[in-house]
Amino acid sequence: MKKIYYLSTCDTCKRILKELQPTEDFVLQDIKTASITLSQLEEMGALAGSFEALFSKRARLYKERNLGEKTLHEADYKALILEHYTFLKRPVVLMNDSIFVGNSKKVVTAAKDAIHS
Repeated sequence: MKKIYYLSTCDTCKRILKELQPTEDFVLQDIKTASITLSQLEEMGALAGSFEALFSKRARLYKERNLGEKTLHEADYKALILEHYTFLKRPVVLMNDSIFVGNSKKVVTAAKDAIHS
């Protein structure tokens, strides 16, 4: 499967999508208009090794809810991501059995190389 989970209202996601230049066989899912399903999240979690790896601690709601002061477990990360799209670290690129999570330069470069190799 070739899929990219992104947020259409996020300038960073737009910039990265432009940089990645995904091929026509990629499915793009705007997580604001098409919510992540439990099975999609479980697939991402299995590839990433944990739900925490998919979780954005930079989300506005993370700060508003003072989640940094709480001890969160895998079930908490999973539930929070399912509850609100803002908790997913974006973009998430799935390509066959590989996953690329987030917007760091290293991750974006690795995803771009995988897409165009």
